[in-house]
Amino acid sequence: MRILVTGASGFIGSFIISEGLERGHEMWAGMRRTSSRQYLTDPRTRFAELDLGNPSRLHEQLLALRQEMDGHAWNYVIHAAGATKSLNREGFFRTNTEGTQNLVCALRETGMMPQRFVYMSSLSIFGAIKEQPVNRNGNEDKSSATNSAKIYPDITEDDTPRPNTAYGESKLAAEEWLRQQDDLPWVILRPTGVYGPRERDYFLMAKSIRQHIDFAVGYKPQEITFVYVMDVVQAAFLACERPASDVLHRAYFLSDGKSYNSRAFSDLLQQEMGTRGVLHIKAPLWFLRAVCTVNGAICRRLGRLTTLNMDKYHILAQRNWNCDIEPARRELGYAPQWPLADGVRASVHWYKQQGWL
Repeated sequence: MRILVTGASGFIGSFIISEGLERGHEMWAGMRRTSSRQYLTDPRTRFAELDLGNPSRLHEQLLALRQEMDGHAWNYVIHAAGATKSLNREGFFRTNTEGTQNLVCALRETGMMPQRFVYMSSLSIFGAIKEQPVNRNGNEDKSSATNSAKIYPDITEDDTPRPNTAYGESKLAAEEWLRQQDDLPWVILRPTGVYGPRERDYFLMAKSIRQHIDFAVGYKPQEITFVYVMDVVQAAFLACERPASDVLHRAYFLSDGKSYNSRAFSDLLQQEMGTRGVLHIKAPLWFLRAVCTVNGAICRRLGRLTTLNMDKYHILAQRNWNCDIEPARRELGYAPQWPLADGVRASVHWYKQQGWL
């Protein structure tokens, strides 16, 4: 198969490229000219310079690539390019929504429409919904990583999205636009928090724990879900390979199938790093909101990207991240292979190998 992966220099995209090459596919890494090739060193990788923010330039680039491929198109396009951080709301929409629209329109106009278009969306499009407990006896058991009885119900495909971040809004807008393209054979993947080697946001937690500090917010119980990067990669290839009658025009949640309390990830990090004497601090939400408001305003004025902004506040404040992956199991054949303990162990091992820790 001939597969284009946009955002190939990024966290998820680079793993998709590597896995595709191991499977014997012709893998094309779609990226900007200035993007790093640090994780794209396999000589079998073919590169496609794509300017998703410039429709006319993108059109020219695709025409040139079609000529390079002797008039052929890619069999599959996995659209993993996107912005998870931006100086402002407009930046998210410019990259996540308009970039997606530009790509699809250019593929159509140049006769490069694939057999299937796999869009990497996010659980974040649903926002903070279903946060009323269904199990009032539920509690955050500090002795176990997983909650034996969920406090909150799963978010399902039948729920109405109510994104509470600019990132989630931009991803939802892209999804809604894709659904209106009658000639586009799309499949949408909605992973929850993706972690693993090369990922930097969860690494910040490991770095903090190495400094003997674990910071959490909010006193209302929180349930979190995770998915290891290789399980997301598995789902991306399943979305390409499964019969169209099974998966076409469907959207799927991705997690490892478990629900975790708010301490699970940090406790596993502490265990794998062998760090003792960690101070666990839980601050009220009003304090986090004040910090994110002030820090976000200062960084916008200085033109600097920051992790602590109002989008981050809403993410940390959200109590329910449970999601229903049964449709992905049933229709995609998705079978998560990486429990959280194994994924954290592999991530910490990589951090140490690379000198991050």
